[in-house]
Amino acid sequence: MAKNAKLTGQEIERYARHIILPEIGGAGQQKLKAARVCIIGAGGLGSPVAMYLAAAGVGTLGIIDDDVVSLSNLQRQIIHATDQISEKKTHSATKTIANINPHVKVIAHNERLNADNAQRNFKDYDIIVDGSDNFETRYLVADQAEALGLPLVAAALGRFDGSLTVLAPFEGNNPRYRDIFPKAPPAGVVPTCAEAGILGVVAGVMGTLQATEVIKLVTHIGTPLIGQLLLYDALECRFEKMRFKRKT
Repeated sequence: MAKNAKLTGQEIERYARHIILPEIGGAGQQKLKAARVCIIGAGGLGSPVAMYLAAAGVGTLGIIDDDVVSLSNLQRQIIHATDQISEKKTHSATKTIANINPHVKVIAHNERLNADNAQRNFKDYDIIVDGSDNFETRYLVADQAEALGLPLVAAALGRFDGSLTVLAPFEGNNPRYRDIFPKAPPAGVVPTCAEAGILGVVAGVMGTLQATEVIKLVTHIGTPLIGQLLLYDALECRFEKMRFKRKT
């Protein structure tokens, strides 16, 4: 990661509630300012991730998305507004982040992530956050993050549930994404949210937890969810943690 970045007087005031935390302090806030985080998707997960990381003072946020805002997105994709329908999601997200925190630089990648551009898009960041909604992209993101030696904070959503883990398989014998999901489920087995529906606030819960893990990684506080899968059941208001190990 980049070296600590000096805080301005305005930033010291803005982040005062972070700075008085002994675990973060001024040094931790400087680390956040120097951090460069890439978010895959400006949707249900990417919205709260981007908004909370911007509020927390992460200095550079990259957002990769080629979609436009639609009316049905607004039930959970809270970074977008009604008057931004039909706008590119990266543009809409950039405007919202600027209103939250003008000190944050946003890099908009207006393209669909694929094998040809993933490494180019990832290489200048410190941490990758996966907010995608399909296994093909999740495998691609995990493979490229590992190849570049970048920590990955990955989450997924169901109708009333979500899951979250942190991957750093380039360190020691930490597990890979394929140690949780050796292969993708057959086509049609896992329905999309358009097919099955989703309780919108579940995206907010899981995206906020993703942002928390990013902040922990940047500031080196707490224990990241490496080798652990956090499961959330909204209907029962229940969290469970499962441990998993590297298989190969």
